Parts: sequence; C-alpha cells; structure tokens
Amino acid sequence: ILGAFTLTPYEVWRRAHSIHHGASGNLTKRGIGDIDTLTVKEYQNRSPFSRLKYRLYRNPITLFIIGPAYLFFLQNRLPIGYMKNTSFWISAMATNLGILASVAAIYYFGGLAPVLFIFLPTTFLAAMIGVWLFYVQHQFEYTYWEENAEWDLHDAALLGSSHYVLPRFFQWMTANIGIHHIHHLSSRIPFYRLTKAIKDHPSLAEMNILTVKESLIQANFHLWDEENKCLVPFSNVAKVT
Repeated sequence: ILGAFTLTPYEVWRRAHSIHHGASGNLTKRGIGDIDTLTVKEYQNRSPFSRLKYRLYRNPITLFIIGPAYLFFLQNRLPIGYMKNTSFWISAMATNLGILASVAAIYYFGGLAPVLFIFLPTTFLAAMIGVWLFYVQHQFEYTYWEENAEWDLHDAALLGSSHYVLPRFFQWMTANIGIHHIHHLSSRIPFYRLTKAIKDHPSLAEMNILTVKESLIQANFHLWDEENKCLVPFSNVAKVT
C-alpha cells in the first residue's frame, strides 16, 4: 500500500535495497541501489564522450531534478533489472494500479487542478528530497570504497555511511534515516530506536557527522581517489590529465 504513495514497487525496492546494504562501498559490485561513481583512474581512461556523459550525470541538475523525476515517475513503473521475475512484475503492476486509483480518486473528487498543482508537485518534491538524502548518506568526501578483496561489511557501514544531523522536526519527518551509519550497521534496528542507539554509544554519534550546511558541499565531489581514499571534484583530476 505504501508503495503506491511513494511510487515505488515494494518487492523491487526490497531486493535492490538488500543488494545495496550488502555491497555499499564495494567498488567491484557497483551499479545497484547506489549513485554511479567512477574512480579517478577509470575516469582518466574513458573517452572524451564517455567523460562528458559522466559529467552530465553527476551534474546537480541531473542528480537532483531530472534523476528523481525519471526514477519515480518512469523507471519505477517497470521492474527494471528484474524483468524475468514474476513477483517483481506483480509488485510493479500492483503499485501502478494503486497509483492510478489514487490519481483517479483525486481527479474524481477535485478535478484536474489538484492532480497538476498538488499531487505532481508534492510527489516531485518528495522524490527530490529522497534522492538528496540518499546521496548525502554515502556520497561525502571521506566515505568508504574498497575493491571486493579488501571490502568489509562493518567498515562499509560505519565509515561509508554518514550521520546527517538534521533539525529535530526534519529528523522526525525522515524517520531518523540521517543516522545512516547505524542503520547500515544493523538494519533490523527500527527507526524509532536509532536515536537511542546514538545516545547509548557516544562514539558512534561523533562519526561521519554532516550538518545541513556541510552536506551542500558534498555535491562538489564526483570521483573516488583510490590513492588518497576520498572523493574529489572534477577540477582536481583536470589538473593532472
């Protein structure tokens, strides 16, 4: 039911999110449930056209405006990546029917105006906020990326997930998901217990802190520098290419 309100088929999301939790920060297993991220060497070895495509993809307009619209309004209508599994098709189509029923009800009782000026804008805004939250949860300067041989699940959780400190109201509105390193360390902890986990373990409260102001800067980092173990902007690479 909630999938219809979030424009996201539950079974597809559950599978992708499970993969994300099991491979976050793993350079060998990139591509599902994460923001596409190239290493500096990978970027340097690409053709000029391929570099341009990646630059366009990492542009804030693409990531936080075009991307959310595409993801929630278009991509989520089909079980992309899981097309051969019947259960994912059922989940996607059931979600689509739920969305259609919701929009039809809004139109029936209020006409076209509420659909155009309330449903679509609020859904789009929620999509942008959701993508932004997901971005800053893992895409920060000193995050964690390792090849599969060196990758460790607990290190990826604690070092590769941020503690996004939001104003209390927004922390409540987002179900404490800003305490993301704890969520990745133990996804079975319910959202209403995450604040207690922080209070009970002060050392965890100090890890990977991002304020709202600091989070805005993270959109300037685009590539993983394997030598220095940090994300860097395109401008750093341009100096050596």
